Order: sequence, then structure tokens, then C-alpha cells
Amino acid sequence: MAWTLRTSNSDETLAVGAVIGETLEGDELFLMVGSLGAGKTTMTQGIANGLEIDEYTKSPSFVLINEYEGRIPLIHADLYRVAKVEEAWLLGLDDYLSRGFVLVVEWGDRAPDIFPDDHIVITIEVVSDEVRDIIIESKGLKSDRTLSIIKNKWESRI
Repeated sequence: MAWTLRTSNSDETLAVGAVIGETLEGDELFLMVGSLGAGKTTMTQGIANGLEIDEYTKSPSFVLINEYEGRIPLIHADLYRVAKVEEAWLLGLDDYLSRGFVLVVEWGDRAPDIFPDDHIVITIEVVSDEVRDIIIESKGLKSDRTLSIIKNKWESRI
């Protein structure tokens, strides 16, 4: 299942992320894809807001993984500096997936084979300085249900 929407500014991207976060129950995996500055961290901040995390989520480019406590714990990983798939394995991200956390991985396309088949890919494409196309694709039955709920919730807000 795939869903595409366009945001006109970073506040709208945050709002999409917040709706995503509000719908989550734990054990969800999001792989974020997009160029530098596309809005992956902004989307993650929105997800954190929806998970009732008060702390500002910043890109963990240098520490690779940040953990945040909220309604559901959020694990925010960044594979930008990971040169080999083996390095991504060593981060132990799979350990978070069966513990009820939400896992958001920026640059998840750098090591897609280390993740379970059931996940959601969020691709953010830069259209202009402010405008973004956001393509959300579910891969698997649980992710299909999650994306359907997210889409319905977003569309009912408009």
C-alpha cells in the first residue's frame, strides 16, 4: 500500500508526523529516505510529538542512536555515517523491534536488508525550498493496517 501527500512547509510536515505518532502502538519500524535537508528529522520530530515526547529530537548523525521516553519509547537512528551494512548490524537495532518501541531510521535505505520485511518507508522528495512530496509505503500486513489508520486520521483532519 502506498500513499502520497504534499506539504507546503515544515509545520505541515510536523503535523503529518504527529498524526503518525498519535496512531502508533509500538513495535513499528519506519525507514526514512530522502536527500540531505529533505525533512527526515522534521518528520521524526512530528512523530515524537505524536508520541507525547516533549524533548526536541535532533538527528543522531554523530551518536547514531537516540532514545526518547514518551507514551511509547522512540528510538531514532541515523545510518548516514554507516559505511557498511555490517556496521548497521552492530548497532543492534533489531533488539528494539520486539520490545514495544517505535523505531525511526533515517537513511534506512543504506541497510534495508537488516530490517524485517514488515515496515513502513517514508520517502521525502524536495519539490522546492518549502514544498515536499511525502511517499509513505507499507511493506507487510501490520504496516498496511498502520498506514491505513494514519491515512484515515490525516484525511479526517482536513
